[in-house]
Amino acid sequence: MVQSRAVLGLEAPSVTVEVHLANGLPSFTLVGLAEIEVKEARERVRSALQNSGLEFPSNKRITVNLAPADLPKDSGRFDLPIALGILAASGQIDAEKLADFEFAGELSLGGELRPVRGALAMSLALSKMDIRPKMVLPESSAAEAALVPDAIVYRAKHLLDVVGQFVTEPALDTNDGWCQIQAQTMNTDKTASKYLDFGDVKGQAGAKRALEIAAAGGHSALLVGPPGSGKSMLAQRFAGLLPPMSTNEALESAAIASLAGRFLIEGWAHRPTRSPHHSASAVALVGGGSPPRPGEISLAHNGVLFLDELPELPRAALEALREPLETGQITISRAARRADFPARFQLVAAMNPCPCGYLGAVIGSTPRSCRCTPDQVSKYQGKLSGPLLDRIDLHIDVPTLPAEELLNAPAGEATAHIRSRCMAARERSLARQRKSNHALQGQEIDEFVMLDEAASKFLNVAAARLGWSARATHRTLKVARTIADLAGSIHTQVTHVAEAMQYRRALRGH
Repeated sequence: MVQSRAVLGLEAPSVTVEVHLANGLPSFTLVGLAEIEVKEARERVRSALQNSGLEFPSNKRITVNLAPADLPKDSGRFDLPIALGILAASGQIDAEKLADFEFAGELSLGGELRPVRGALAMSLALSKMDIRPKMVLPESSAAEAALVPDAIVYRAKHLLDVVGQFVTEPALDTNDGWCQIQAQTMNTDKTASKYLDFGDVKGQAGAKRALEIAAAGGHSALLVGPPGSGKSMLAQRFAGLLPPMSTNEALESAAIASLAGRFLIEGWAHRPTRSPHHSASAVALVGGGSPPRPGEISLAHNGVLFLDELPELPRAALEALREPLETGQITISRAARRADFPARFQLVAAMNPCPCGYLGAVIGSTPRSCRCTPDQVSKYQGKLSGPLLDRIDLHIDVPTLPAEELLNAPAGEATAHIRSRCMAARERSLARQRKSNHALQGQEIDEFVMLDEAASKFLNVAAARLGWSARATHRTLKVARTIADLAGSIHTQVTHVAEAMQYRRALRGH
């Protein structure tokens, strides 16, 4: 028996590879609810063993069982354990030496080991279950898995590198292809230098202030302005305002990227910014498939989801964002399986105010004419439902800059300076309530917002006149609390509430 792991969502259930050799007509049967790519392992394993100079029992009836039988198995990750199981069953390696190890790896026809998807997710799942097996993985997959503290990971480049460790005598020459991988440490200073700098953005002081509030409190934001006003430029630099990732955050984000086959070691501990095209479907955003795979909102976990041209996204995709924005999690259910993926992202969306983009635009002192009828504007902005807009904390106007301001203005404030203020505000909120302001719920809002009497009266009157929902009122309170934290104020005052209210203005065409 050889031990391996399947990957289902962020879980890593154990899989036992059992191999039986019997006399009879030569055959190679693989059972255990295997997908097509797993069944194709028969040809890869046969060729890899023969081309590596090892004996393949071609005169035997070979039966390989992947247990448990009701667990779906996909990908080529079981090639290596199947090959080792055949070698152990035929007496070419010592089966007892395999007991403390778990194996995963795809084999080439020549015996080289190829990386597998989800190595980091598997290592992280084992760590959470407090299991510490010795994992044997291909080179790049081993580097991923070793990012988990205390993981015991061995790297192998070729099938012979693995076989050489488990033969009885004499040992095979592995040419240094086998070694234990040491865990990497995080370097937050190096990570911070990878983000784009806000110093590149000239002007737009109002938009920068709103994004600073969003970063300090973990709030979602909607940038509204004409084409070319800098919405995308601002959004692409937003991740640099967020605090450095903790080890757990970095591991969670990297595990999801590994599960999707998109993890790069260079992106370790770097907050992701996902920006799917506006033609993306609901499944592409929230995830799906069989077995379930993470979507863009999970790939943006602990980072930023930037949705440009927000009204152009399919309605189903927009409405699918509502629940993850509240819960920070997405559950994908299928007839046979269910998978839970984390989705704690900060939404930064951008849109034009109308189909042509120039509603209310002013270039210099000259208003830019809008070609859209009131009905077209209303229909365009109506693509965003009230419940979705309610869940976006900050609605930010991004006007067009005059040419003289764009050309003659000095460079903007650097990301590092803005981030230091955001981190100071976050530390105040964490010291007070052990969570960011956007995560406050129910009685926590009454307890921690600390609204003074004048501010409370002001908000009551304003909310009644504007017809706000309870959600809109609570979100304004949380934004006001963040503004107070940026100002270093213990209590939330009228000025903080008034500024927060400016970010709840309805779109002009509504």
